[in-house]
Amino acid sequence: MLTEQTVLLAGPGGPRAATRYAIGVLGTLLVIVGALVLFGRAISLPTEPQLDATLDLVVGAALLAVAAVVVALRRRPRPHHDHTALTDRAALPFGVFSMVTNFTTLALLVPAAKEISSSESSPAARLVLVAILVALAGLPAWGPVALTRAAPTTAHRTLAAAGTWIDRHGGTLVIALLTAAGVFFLARGVLGLLD
Repeated sequence: MLTEQTVLLAGPGGPRAATRYAIGVLGTLLVIVGALVLFGRAISLPTEPQLDATLDLVVGAALLAVAAVVVALRRRPRPHHDHTALTDRAALPFGVFSMVTNFTTLALLVPAAKEISSSESSPAARLVLVAILVALAGLPAWGPVALTRAAPTTAHRTLAAAGTWIDRHGGTLVIALLTAAGVFFLARGVLGLLD
């Protein structure tokens, strides 16, 4: 998402296209996280250790499977395409599409939404947690826009450096995060089953 935002900010639509992209991403995140939290409450997630441990094993295995898919996709050669300018109007649906197809972020959202839905906190506290989760998950979408508006010259240099770093190391970071989260949930599930 950060790379997409960098391209949008540098393109002819500039900050307006990037803002619409961020709205598309954040709106989609809010719908997805809200549905996960509401769905989790509606089916009243199991509270017994055996069932919770089994769910942790499933989530952990799913995260590791997503990490394996990301590794397999990274090994494929990427064709080079000519980049065309994205209009302001197309930026909003592009943000929605980018978030819906961002399986790595979605895979990390599921366990967090599961924790929020199964918490004993008040509905207001859950709303705050959902807002924080959406803001953190959408940081690559809204962060560059906020940075560009706060300090345009510095933001351009920072975004260029960040875009270069993500191009080089972003995939490795995603794989490491997915693997760490998958191992964590698998370990927690195994320990829960042993108790």
